[in-house]
Amino acid sequence: MKARLAVVIVIVLLVSPLVTSCGTKEEPTEAPKPTKVPPTEAPEPTEVPPPPAPEYIEFGASIPLTGAFGSLGAMVKPGYVYAVEDINAAGGVYVAEYDAQIPIRLTIYDDESDPTKAVSKLETLYSEQNVTVYLGGAGSAMHAAASAIAEKNKVPYLGIAFALYQIHQQGYRYLFSPFPKSPDQARDVYEILNASIPEGERPTKVAIFAYNTDWGKELGDLWEQNAAEYGYEVVVREETPLAPDNEYSDAILQAKAAGAEMLLSMPIFPDGSGMFKTMAELDWAPKFALVIRAPEGVNWGESMGTIGDYVTIFPGWHHGENFPGVDELNAKYEAEFGRPADLLTGPAYACVQIAADAIERAGSLDRDAIRDAIAATDMTTVVGSVTFNEDGTGNVLNPLIQWQNGKLELVWPEDQATADFLYPAPPFDQR
Repeated sequence: MKARLAVVIVIVLLVSPLVTSCGTKEEPTEAPKPTKVPPTEAPEPTEVPPPPAPEYIEFGASIPLTGAFGSLGAMVKPGYVYAVEDINAAGGVYVAEYDAQIPIRLTIYDDESDPTKAVSKLETLYSEQNVTVYLGGAGSAMHAAASAIAEKNKVPYLGIAFALYQIHQQGYRYLFSPFPKSPDQARDVYEILNASIPEGERPTKVAIFAYNTDWGKELGDLWEQNAAEYGYEVVVREETPLAPDNEYSDAILQAKAAGAEMLLSMPIFPDGSGMFKTMAELDWAPKFALVIRAPEGVNWGESMGTIGDYVTIFPGWHHGENFPGVDELNAKYEAEFGRPADLLTGPAYACVQIAADAIERAGSLDRDAIRDAIAATDMTTVVGSVTFNEDGTGNVLNPLIQWQNGKLELVWPEDQATADFLYPAPPFDQR
């Protein structure tokens, strides 16, 4: 009996765990929830200070202050100098790259009206001054040499006192000129005459006295090509070397014999003054004379007397224009020279205005950025509104100036005029 009871107890003990495991469902253990880690805040960006600004913005100019073009260069230089002084007096040019206003330092060399020396001076400015901008001199031959160096060195170049158009047709990217060019001068002279003079009174027979230089041939050709379109006829065309003392007697006698009533010419001084003195001696007084270059300086009025009156010029500017800054420029010039600003001084001043504006818009002293900013110029300067074409020629006013009673008067356009246009010019012995 005890044995059977032991067997039963053993069986119960063995079956009991099996019954328990089959009848009770074990609940899964819940995994602990992850602890939420707060996001790490990004550190505040550290503001990088601008690089230290250079002491100056370097501008460099090669100007003919002596030699054949010296009288032109003497008018250009004060325009550059005054503009730089005025900008620096206002604190300089703001350059965003440095977050600073930086003054301009202008270095000027006299190239003595020698294109070879102009090239050398520009190379010196590039290698020694590391110039940001070139400012040009005066005279087409000088700019033709200088602009090639600006292109080679990839330095923006602003120049006035030259009308040669073909320079701009060579694909140069760094050359800019806020100054009338040959196509403007060859067209505007006929358009102004036709707008100002009744048809039956116009000086329709034309004599052209030109130099046998690139510009002389270019402008002479355009004058001749445009003549017929506007109702004029070229009866004499003479070419001479670029020299201060050409002999014009034969050309003047030919023009007189052909009945020429208009003279178109571009002599330097004193070549032009000698031309007109010979005209007076030979008694040929055209009704109208456009003489570019020689009459642009005060030396014409001082040396020519009444012989020099009635002559007209296309110099690109006149001190009587009513644009912002002209009165201040005249006051500054008057204080130094005792007269209002000379004809080429205004365009020179405008070159610096354009360069400074471009640097500020570029926000950098990188030459290519400045070049692009100059190309996009659309501003009012002392010469009026200025924009540029793709070839670097400027869209600017082309005012006609006339010598009257020993003074330079602005006669066109009428809304800027300081005096009426005088026509026809009387004989020399009746002045």
